[in-house]
Amino acid sequence: MKFFSNSRQFHKVLAPWVFLPLFLSATTGLFYRILKDLFGYSRDDVHWLMALHEGEWLGSNGELIYVVLNSIGLLWMLITGFQMFSKTISFPKKVSKSESKG
Repeated sequence: MKFFSNSRQFHKVLAPWVFLPLFLSATTGLFYRILKDLFGYSRDDVHWLMALHEGEWLGSNGELIYVVLNSIGLLWMLITGFQMFSKTISFPKKVSKSESKG
């Protein structure tokens, strides 16, 4: 139970910091695909979106760190979020025949 309460606190603290990079990656990836495929822009026309999406603007070392931290942040939010969600769902407890008679 200690880990669960700590993971809830970490989730609460890290969520604002993880939100912006994930939001940036999601929106730039979406707009890149829409502009390229649906509106017919060339790859060179919308490469700036992919540069934002992948963190190229941070340089080669920064890009790697951005991608790794973004991935770890997403996994952490998913795992801790699922833990919190699973605790809110109450499943009916199976009652044996001997318990139901008593």
